[in-house]
Amino acid sequence: MELKGDLFSLTNLRNMEIIDINTGAKLGFIKDLKINCEEHKIISIILPSQTFKISLFGKNEDIEIPWDNVKKIGVDVILVDGKNLVEE
Repeated sequence: MELKGDLFSLTNLRNMEIIDINTGAKLGFIKDLKINCEEHKIISIILPSQTFKISLFGKNEDIEIPWDNVKKIGVDVILVDGKNLVEE
């Protein structure tokens, strides 16, 4: 399903690679989204951790990128400002 203009389906977004515009590093693919349902806004995107850091309960830590750090959504990639990445 392809949407027109500035509309993207969740499937399309999940298939786009996330790239840090500061370093050119490939950060991975979207694992999940945080959404504010009352305001109908995406709060942040969640990526699987790039490290093998394990939390207290044996889960890998994920990387959260605030939606405000998304700079451009292209055809195949999403460019983000990854200066201050936060691992959840």
